[in-house]
Amino acid sequence: MADSRGRMRSGAPARRRPGRVRIPRGRGGRQDLAAYALLAPSLFGVAVFLIFPALVVLWLSFQSWDLISPIEPAGLSNYAEVLGDPTFYDSVLVTLFFVVIVVPVQTVLGLVAASMLTKGLPGSAVLRTIYVLPWVAAPLALGVVWSWIFAPTDGLLNALIGHRVEWLTDPAFALPSVAAVVVWSHVGYVTLFFMAGLQGIPQHLTEAAELDGAGPVATFWRVKLPLLRPTMFFVLVTSVIAAFQLFDQIYALTGGGPFDVTDAGTVGRTDVVAMRIYAEAFQTFDIGRAAVMAVVLLVLLVVITIAQQLYFRRRTTYDLS
Repeated sequence: MADSRGRMRSGAPARRRPGRVRIPRGRGGRQDLAAYALLAPSLFGVAVFLIFPALVVLWLSFQSWDLISPIEPAGLSNYAEVLGDPTFYDSVLVTLFFVVIVVPVQTVLGLVAASMLTKGLPGSAVLRTIYVLPWVAAPLALGVVWSWIFAPTDGLLNALIGHRVEWLTDPAFALPSVAAVVVWSHVGYVTLFFMAGLQGIPQHLTEAAELDGAGPVATFWRVKLPLLRPTMFFVLVTSVIAAFQLFDQIYALTGGGPFDVTDAGTVGRTDVVAMRIYAEAFQTFDIGRAAVMAVVLLVLLVVITIAQQLYFRRRTTYDLS
């Protein structure tokens, strides 16, 4: 029975109508404040070391400055000069060709190495450490060591093959040689992430495939590789960005050469965009042109990253439960 106000007269508790869950006032605000306080150091680092430098580079792209004279506004003249310079387009093509060599090769090698290391074979722990050592070493130091190995007269590589080859000065071998060094030094990084991805695949999925009669190759292509798409997306994005921005190893190995003199100007076989930015900023001291090239590189990387995200968005599965 209920009274006129709808309250139950008996001792049975009244049934509440479904509605929104009430949150005590002030609790959400305190939680948000605590979250922002924990994020503050990282946000400060992102703002100071990422966003602010990017804005400065964007501002410098509209200025004329040689690091000594006062800064003067240049408007869009720097963009007109860079976008109308054939040598800059040659650097972009060299960079694209370099990325096309490096990224697929190191991705395939890293995936193969991760597949072997996750099988629990003897010596896997030691091999994991060996694979990571080149990646954690100083890139400039590795470039100097490999320049000794590639030396034409007393280099280790020519001594092993018994033939003199100009690995770093021959236009046909310079870029592939540099790409080989970069792949060797970055394949451990790729292997680590693929190992983490493979170890995160539930074992019952592979066991079910084996019970259905799938062999090791079919299990890898039909089960493991599709479930590795989140890892593949991360590896490809970071590898492409790193390859586009690579500078130190190329600087130590070739300095952007070997150089050819063409009608468009002096063209370097390993003169990637990062090398061109360095040359414009610290050799010809044209900070405005260097900033424009950096902005163009940033835009190119954003476009490629968005294209990769769109490709993997509908082909990626994150729920493995």
